[in-house]
Amino acid sequence: MSLAFTLSRNAFGRLVLELPDGSRHEGVVPVRAFPITAPREGVALVGPDGHECLWIPDLDALDEARRSLIEAALAGREFMPEIRRILRVSSYATPSTWEVETDRGRTRFVLKGEEDIRPLGAHSLLIADSHGIQFFIRDVMGLDRTSRRILDRFL
Repeated sequence: MSLAFTLSRNAFGRLVLELPDGSRHEGVVPVRAFPITAPREGVALVGPDGHECLWIPDLDALDEARRSLIEAALAGREFMPEIRRILRVSSYATPSTWEVETDRGRTRFVLKGEEDIRPLGAHSLLIADSHGIQFFIRDVMGLDRTSRRILDRFL
């Protein structure tokens, strides 16, 4: 697949998209269509007005330079630590403070309510903390017994 477009960063570090029709879009932002289930497929470059400027069906089909620019922008935009272990919770009633081990290190967050734990498919969960940061659990069954026992109290 060959998508004809040019992508670069301007002096302010913002992404600039140039299309074959000569149009130029400054400040585009990559947005994944399916960030959990298919993160490499379906990425839109969205302009500052919120309109889609370009659809990229598969990131892996792009050359290294354009893919790197998009992946760097996505990494800066998406911050979703993956929980590997739940070490302890302050209370089984909400709000409660959770101490967890993530792929980015240990951290603590406050869970405001049980409704902030959302299932994603059969074995994955998203947990939103009191600041809106999303924590991801890829496979609940892959967690250790203590973590699953704590989590079961909230589900």
